[in-house]
Amino acid sequence: MVRYYAKVGDRLRELEQPEHGCWVNISPPFSQEELEEVAQTFEVPLDFLTDSLDMDERSRFEVEDEVRLVLVNTPVLNPSDEENDAIYITVPIGIIFALDALITITSVENPVLQRFLDNKVKNFNPAEETMFILQILEHNVYRFLTCLKKLDLKRNLIEQELYHASRNRELKQLLSIEKSLVYFLNSLSANDLLKMKMKRTDLLNIREDEEKTDLFEDIIIDNGQALEMANVYNNILSGTMDTYASIISNNMNVTIHRLTLVTIFIAVPTFITSFFGMNLPLPFSASRFAIVVILVFSALVSVVIAWYFQRKRLF
Repeated sequence: MVRYYAKVGDRLRELEQPEHGCWVNISPPFSQEELEEVAQTFEVPLDFLTDSLDMDERSRFEVEDEVRLVLVNTPVLNPSDEENDAIYITVPIGIIFALDALITITSVENPVLQRFLDNKVKNFNPAEETMFILQILEHNVYRFLTCLKKLDLKRNLIEQELYHASRNRELKQLLSIEKSLVYFLNSLSANDLLKMKMKRTDLLNIREDEEKTDLFEDIIIDNGQALEMANVYNNILSGTMDTYASIISNNMNVTIHRLTLVTIFIAVPTFITSFFGMNLPLPFSASRFAIVVILVFSALVSVVIAWYFQRKRLF
């Protein structure tokens, strides 16, 4: 779906036809014919559009003639319903500086761009292309920070449940969080390299604009903070999963150990009663208390063995 937008007053208005300085937003569903039409209308390379739809495309920028492409990864909820899949994945946003417009394209509905479409971002104007892309990068970092906090909160809740019972369901949820953090680490690292290269090459031509330069510096710092948070959360989660794996293994060993001791306690009276059950005369057979004597003797032997194990701290 190809839509055109322009800022009229304080509101974002959708246009019937593209205008000079408008924002062209391409979001699913769309066809190959629509992409070719956009490429022809705005004189941009078709591969700038198709590359932005590749889920595995890394963050980068590319310049061809006077058209510039910036690809930046952003987090979205994983559409998959599989229990072991990541909660969040990252997908690229393609931002293209065309001659007469700014084009954004994504393969899925994107929360970052949706904020602009819902007029939740103050003081933005698609006609101011440089500031617009800086605002997209800024809110993209905020999106990472928000998702990281949600993942950390979810991890804490799962840990509280694991304190009471170690179940596979909670461990699978921790695995899903770990997979999400791996996506975040790779994307944040690639985004950080992209922004450093953009700053070094002055891709946005903002070197002489102090306000925009300071904003870009803040975005780079925030991205570094998000990357550090992802590293910390990933290390905590890895340590947590290793610890719980050790706890579960230790609990299993303790359980097996106790069951073995119980088996030994049960085996002693079983052995004694079985021995006297093999056509052998019972002690004190003349007495009607012979069975009671044997049972008491078996119990005493079991108690002695239990006392010995307790003294040796075997349980």
